[in-house]
Amino acid sequence: MTQQLLMIEDDTRLANMVSEYLRQSGYGVTHAADGASGLAALEAAVPDLVILDLMLPDMDGLEVCRRIKSQSGAPGSQPSPAILMLTAKGDPMDRIVGLEMGADDYLPKPFEPRELLARIRAVLRRSGETSAAAAANGVHKVMRFGSLEIDRDARTVSVSGALCELTSYQFDLLVALAERAGRVLSRDQIMEAVRGRELEAFDRSIDVHMGRIRSAIEVDAKDPKRILTVRGVGYVFAKQQD
Repeated sequence: MTQQLLMIEDDTRLANMVSEYLRQSGYGVTHAADGASGLAALEAAVPDLVILDLMLPDMDGLEVCRRIKSQSGAPGSQPSPAILMLTAKGDPMDRIVGLEMGADDYLPKPFEPRELLARIRAVLRRSGETSAAAAANGVHKVMRFGSLEIDRDARTVSVSGALCELTSYQFDLLVALAERAGRVLSRDQIMEAVRGRELEAFDRSIDVHMGRIRSAIEVDAKDPKRILTVRGVGYVFAKQQD
C-alpha cells in the first residue's frame, strides 16, 4: 500500500517541486498551503507522515503540531501521524521546541530533496523495524515493568492502564532502553540501537526526547524512577519499578 504524506507549506513553488519528487519516489502526496487547510486535510484522512513548515501565513507551525497531537489524544481518534518539521536556517531553538511539541524529526531550509526523502524513509521505517525485530527474535510482544506496559505490536505505552502519547521515535527510544533494562547506555549506543539519523555534534535532541518520554511515563518527571540519568555517560532503564 502506498504510504501517504501531507505537506503543509505556503511556498507553492517549493511544495510542487518536492511533491513531484516524492511522488516519483513512490509516495502519495497531498499539499496544503496553510495551517487551517492542513488540519482540515488531516480530519479527512490521516496520513503516515506530515511535512510541516514552521513559518505559515495563518498560524505558527508549532501550533499546528500541537493541534495534531491533541486531536490524536481524543477518545476514539486515530494515532497521530509522524511529523517532520521544516525549520528556517536550522535555528537550534526551533529544533528543540519542535521536538518538545512532539515532532519526530526536523530539517533546516534550504534542503536537498534527497535528504528530505532519506529522513522521511528513516521516520517511516522505524515503526516497521521495531515490530519485525521483535518477531525475528521471538521476544514477548508486551513488556511490563510494574504499572508500565509497552506493547510492541500495537506500538502503545500505558501506565496503570492510561495510554501515554509518544511519537514513533520516542516509542523506539523507550523500547531500546527497556530491552536493555539495567544496562547503562551512552547516547551513541541508544542511537545505534534505534538506528535513527546521526545527530550533529552537541545536538540536544536525544535529551529532549528523553524529557518527553519521562513526562509521559514518570509520576514525577523531575524525579524519575524509570529512566535514570547517569551523569557523564547516558541513561539506564530501571529493572525494578512500581
